[in-house]
Amino acid sequence: MLHEVYGAIVREVRAGRLGEPFTVDDFRRACTGFGHGTYNAFLHKHAQGNPGGNSELFERVSAGRFTCLRPFRYGL
Repeated sequence: MLHEVYGAIVREVRAGRLGEPFTVDDFRRACTGFGHGTYNAFLHKHAQGNPGGNSELFERVSAGRFTCLRPFRYGL
């Protein structure tokens, strides 16, 4: 699931349909088809410095706003 969600975000950012920085609502509009919990948790769960030690894929640039870390991971 991680790569599927992350891949969708990267594709939308590259295509210009998800502008950075983005919010959870921006993510929800650009990347449809994922469960409600995914939208509410994914960006926070994978932000730099997350307390769970999860993979760091995003930078929290301000409250509720994120950018993708570069270079993209997982061969994307």
